Amino acid sequence: MPKHEKNDVELVRTWILPPAATLGSSVRAKGILLELRARLPVASKKSLDIEHGELTLSMPASAKAEFHAVASVVASALKDIESLPVIPREIEDILSIKTSERHRWLKDGRLPSAGTRTVKLRGRARKITFHVFDPRVVEDLLDRGVVEEWREEDAAAAAENRRRAAYKAKLTRLLKKGKTVKADAVAGPDEAPRAELAGWEEFGRDGLLR
Repeated sequence: MPKHEKNDVELVRTWILPPAATLGSSVRAKGILLELRARLPVASKKSLDIEHGELTLSMPASAKAEFHAVASVVASALKDIESLPVIPREIEDILSIKTSERHRWLKDGRLPSAGTRTVKLRGRARKITFHVFDPRVVEDLLDRGVVEEWREEDAAAAAENRRRAAYKAKLTRLLKKGKTVKADAVAGPDEAPRAELAGWEEFGRDGLLR
């Protein structure tokens, strides 16, 4: 084989990402690729790519030593890739949730944080800090399908808040107009109005309340 043809032959190695690592998310798979590329020399980063959950490392045959070095780094990193923390855009894709829902559930504790991560934006001096999540916790939430349950809880809470706000506004309007507020009107929104008791006046008139 001519020398120039031999140099065109590529060295190729592939790895299949396990479902426990990607959690069924293409965004998560892309995130894993970026994480692996970050551990490689600058000149080798683009040699590693991913398609349909399969990582592929390819280099010219002339880069044999570099190929084996990079393959070793990738293989080593993949040993614990399933424990790689889940970042915000990944958990949103995995659980099919909105950014506002992630913030709300993180704040009220339903979505437990596994800590924070600080990164520097490319080409900028500013750094950003964000919460990351335990992949096993995310997997459990996905398996239990809690997202719809949380949304129902939020909808119920929102409806209750609207009811309380309307009730408060009604009382405010009555007081501003100087009207007398009946006992059943000042009862809390969760309290039923007091029912009239048959014979109550006679009971009091007979002195049984003294």
